[in-house]
Amino acid sequence: MSRVILLDTHPLSKVTHPKIDPKVQQWLKSLRENKTVIRVPEIADYELRRELLRQEKQKSIDRLNKLSQICLIPLTPETMRKAAELWAWVRNQGKPTASNDSLDGDVILAAQAIL
Repeated sequence: MSRVILLDTHPLSKVTHPKIDPKVQQWLKSLRENKTVIRVPEIADYELRRELLRQEKQKSIDRLNKLSQICLIPLTPETMRKAAELWAWVRNQGKPTASNDSLDGDVILAAQAIL
């Protein structure tokens, strides 16, 4: 079984940057050599894409589109139910991860990772 890495918004921005940092290229190469699979949670795609669109960074959007076509983990009703469970559980532990009215993308990403 291969190891899987889910890219959150910041690492995803580094991977999709048109002038990719050589250190990031080396990291990606090492992942391939170690048979590690990269996946893009749809919530991370959304968080990055909205900012790329706002800044009109078309080259990065194109790279994100290509990457998301091959390794996107889509949001599903099951994912959102799991995220709601996690959100409530963390709140009940007294450890909120975001404000009460926040969508809390990190909890959604965690649910995608679990499922």
